Amino acid sequence: MATVEENKKLIKDVLATYPEKTAKKREKHLNVYEEGKDDCGVKSNKQSLPGVMTTRGCAYAGSKGVVWGPIKDMIHISHGPVGCGYYSWSGRRNYYIGTTGVDTFGTMNFTSDFQERDIVFGGDKKLNKIIDEIEELFPLNGGVSVQSECPVGLIGDDIESVARVKSKEIGKSVVPVRCEGFRGVSQSLGHHIANDMIRDWVFPTAEKENAPFESSPYDVAIIGDYNIGGDAWSSRILLEEIGLRVVAQWSGDGTFTEMKATPNVKLNLIHCYRSMNYISRHMEEKYGIPWLEYNFFGPTKIAESLRTIAERFDETIQAKAEEVIKKYQKQCDDILAKYRPRLEGKTVMMMVGGLRPRHVVPAFQDLGMKMIGTGYEFAHGDDYKRTTKYVDDATLIYDDATAYEFEEFVKELKPDLVASGVKEKYVFQKMALPFRQMHSWDYSGPYHGYDGFAIFARDMDLALNSPTWGLVGTPWNK
Repeated sequence: MATVEENKKLIKDVLATYPEKTAKKREKHLNVYEEGKDDCGVKSNKQSLPGVMTTRGCAYAGSKGVVWGPIKDMIHISHGPVGCGYYSWSGRRNYYIGTTGVDTFGTMNFTSDFQERDIVFGGDKKLNKIIDEIEELFPLNGGVSVQSECPVGLIGDDIESVARVKSKEIGKSVVPVRCEGFRGVSQSLGHHIANDMIRDWVFPTAEKENAPFESSPYDVAIIGDYNIGGDAWSSRILLEEIGLRVVAQWSGDGTFTEMKATPNVKLNLIHCYRSMNYISRHMEEKYGIPWLEYNFFGPTKIAESLRTIAERFDETIQAKAEEVIKKYQKQCDDILAKYRPRLEGKTVMMMVGGLRPRHVVPAFQDLGMKMIGTGYEFAHGDDYKRTTKYVDDATLIYDDATAYEFEEFVKELKPDLVASGVKEKYVFQKMALPFRQMHSWDYSGPYHGYDGFAIFARDMDLALNSPTWGLVGTPWNK
């Protein structure tokens, strides 16, 4: 394994290719973690440099693709040209239960299909008509969100006014989301904007409606789990097994009604901190609801998280948590007995968004694998502070890594497995490197919970030990 000094030299060597000004800016986003420090030492949440290939998305992607899109009983209008709606159409495998086109709409694409005349004359009238058509064709929808694309912000359309008028006309919530793609530096601002619209347009509506709610001492909400490959279902099973009542799921397999009911819960359990910490903090400030970040990747963190969650409740829940951990112990032992000998000592480099660059690390470690490099697409400073609890000394840290940087780091450190996104997948597979797509689990999953860990272990084994890798060679072994 490389030392701190060796990895720092690697960073300098990679930066040497850039023009001086570019190298100076990128240097701040690359570092090597040194044990005992309370930060990874990288700058984050800054604009990507022009001319480099970044893996980031836009604010629209953060709002529509992450936060709002999975709310299954609402219709989410991609307001602008058709391309953005098409690109974000059902790409994240947010599983849900329902009858598509009747009471759920997650895998459907609704777009206002802006044309040149809409840019010239504005799209408010078109949006007004679209909402009328939606109400006629899909009367069981639970509400509408308007996800603004770049032209809407550039021409100054008043989607808020349209939303207020149409909401009164149809008797349902119409939520305008100013998530034009040019806002901010990545999809992270889209998360924040989406959270703010829940604060400003959803919760006030819930307070006015004052719907009856039968409370219990064990009411919780799952926040920031998008049910990719069924993840939220695996998490929910465990929470219900220890005796908690899951009132709401945000937003995978979630409903608008659940969202409005969330201010009634006793504890918000946040999975993806980056995308949902804003609304969790708001609920703590306004409604007095505490929140807790949990990690259900791998048996070590699952047990730790179940105990931490149970501590927020009474002895009954705490006892049940221990029972659940004990119940799954043999299953975990069997998984480790089967896969750990095949994966022990294998090295991994990861570069993803959200929480995965830190949360998935313990699942790899449970299998005897070692993380030698990790980084985020759109993290903030507090994400890198949290990451220090997950990584070892001399781990290479990279923020918003360019395609060039990531490839060079991989070529030099020679990991056994690369875990990243779909943009990187085929680059590294062409290098004959085992790869797992960690945004949507490479069409597998779930990976959360005890049942998910069994699938995770199997998938890592399939990726690394497939006999196909014996037919091709990595460039550095030729």
